[in-house]
Amino acid sequence: MSKVLVSRGMLKGSVQVPASKSAAHRAILCAALAKGTSRLSNLSENEDIEATISAVRALGAVVEKDGSALIVDGTNTGKAKTAAIDCNESGSTLRFLIPVAAALGIKTVFTGAGRLPVRPQKAYMKLLPQKGVELLCKKDVFLPLTVKGQLQSGVYEVGGDVSSQFISGLLFALPLLKGNSETILTTPLQSAGYVQLTLEQLEQYGIEIEKTENGYRIPGAQSYKACDLALESDWSQAAFFLAAGALGGDVTCIGLNKDSAQGDKKIVSLLKQMGADIAWQKDGSLHCQSNGSLYDFEVNASQIPDLVPILSVLAAFADGTTLITGARRLRYKESDRLSAMADNLARMGIDVQEQEDGLVISGTDGVTGKALNGYKDHRIVMAMSIAAAKLFGDEPLTITDAHSINKSYPNFFEQFNRLGGDAHVV
Repeated sequence: MSKVLVSRGMLKGSVQVPASKSAAHRAILCAALAKGTSRLSNLSENEDIEATISAVRALGAVVEKDGSALIVDGTNTGKAKTAAIDCNESGSTLRFLIPVAAALGIKTVFTGAGRLPVRPQKAYMKLLPQKGVELLCKKDVFLPLTVKGQLQSGVYEVGGDVSSQFISGLLFALPLLKGNSETILTTPLQSAGYVQLTLEQLEQYGIEIEKTENGYRIPGAQSYKACDLALESDWSQAAFFLAAGALGGDVTCIGLNKDSAQGDKKIVSLLKQMGADIAWQKDGSLHCQSNGSLYDFEVNASQIPDLVPILSVLAAFADGTTLITGARRLRYKESDRLSAMADNLARMGIDVQEQEDGLVISGTDGVTGKALNGYKDHRIVMAMSIAAAKLFGDEPLTITDAHSINKSYPNFFEQFNRLGGDAHVV
């Protein structure tokens, strides 16, 4: 297991933000379901995206790489009778592909690694057997999972407070069925930006979905149409470097879409609320630097769960007490992120209280640190690396599980160092 040694030092300069992982998952799947060839440019490689590429290949798509572009031919997708899909640790891959495989009528065995086999899949376990699909797995361990049978159209009632990945998975699959379908959200939708991103991608590929008062109406017998797309940059990843700018650095992020459906663009208004100097430049880049002290804040993170690790770091260095709520689902990610952040902040000498659905963090000056735990979680490792660059002390701070960044951002430390950081993976 690798670890990273991070020394104190402020990050300054410009960084090209990698392509959105969320957009890439969706575009690859849509392209694989289209009867034709699509070209996806500006792709950033990582383990999660590799899992989705392997998954659509298993369903019959032909996928080839051309530099930073991906060429996807979906002509033969769905013709296989059986498939085996290794999702590695990618929740998006698993939750998007389960209903799609069922809609295609392909008997599929799903496997995974890390915490993915125990991450909740109960929404599908309840819904899909009502619609002609058999799901076979061990009790309380969802992988390996065998999916067989033909998904049927109809009305699907699902809670909006479960992972939005379940709702997106249904939106990908239901247009493929002969009959019309409807999804009804029985509770308010969380992570709504991710579902909006799904709807935008589906529209790009010729799929029509009508938003209703409490869900979505999905006409059946639709066909995905091949198209070429340039993938937008990732707001979730940009947030780490924007936070570094707010913590005393001077960082410009290049390639972000101001009008993105990605919920994590909320980081801009949150940093302004904290007192950071953040503004769009004439060339379309986004610049962030410190404007003196940061202030405490309150945030309901139900729509922006991926921001919680880096928001926790910002809170650690802010004046006053910050309250983060609405983050209960973080307990079922690659790690229990609420517990992981509470532990690491305590190791830094921060007064932190872990609550059922969030954190209460009292910021302080002169934060020091001991060895930190990456918890085999890419977002924990990256968040704590930004924190380590701000800590007082002459010795490098050690963070375990540095290899975890390969899940979403393999060149994170390369860009970190290019901005003047001092991180060495050993």
